[in-house]
Amino acid sequence: MSNDRRIPSLTPCAGRCSTVFGDAVCRGCRRFNHEVIQWNTYSAEQRQTIWKRLDAQLDQILVPMLPHADIRHVEGFIESKRIRVFEDASKGRKLYHALKICEKNKNLATESGLGIQAQQVKPIWTEFERRVLALANASYELAWLRADGISQSLLQTIDEE
Repeated sequence: MSNDRRIPSLTPCAGRCSTVFGDAVCRGCRRFNHEVIQWNTYSAEQRQTIWKRLDAQLDQILVPMLPHADIRHVEGFIESKRIRVFEDASKGRKLYHALKICEKNKNLATESGLGIQAQQVKPIWTEFERRVLALANASYELAWLRADGISQSLLQTIDEE
């Protein structure tokens, strides 16, 4: 997909940040709260790592939820709506953008390439949001448990010395 008219988004922000209300994981973009806060300080490599985690979550949730999607049609659809995506955006990321457009205007469902009808948009979107937030929260908890385990191990090593 050509990016000649579009510039890749500089942030995964979806414009619905919930970390300001104390959520550990943003309900909009599903980044961890510290990632939202520190995004502008991250290197390109750090940002790419976060993008990959977010895309993997979208792949895990949306690809099975939309089994009849025609990815080439979806790519054309999101391009026609001037949605900015990276060249290497995952299939789940592209499906997400198409579904998000349809969530705002369900009458676009049949032309989106998602393989769904207008009346299916809202239930699919609702279930997608439930699943992806649950996965993002589990990812955060696992990362926190790993960090806490490393911290405890280091403290124990220091105490033993």
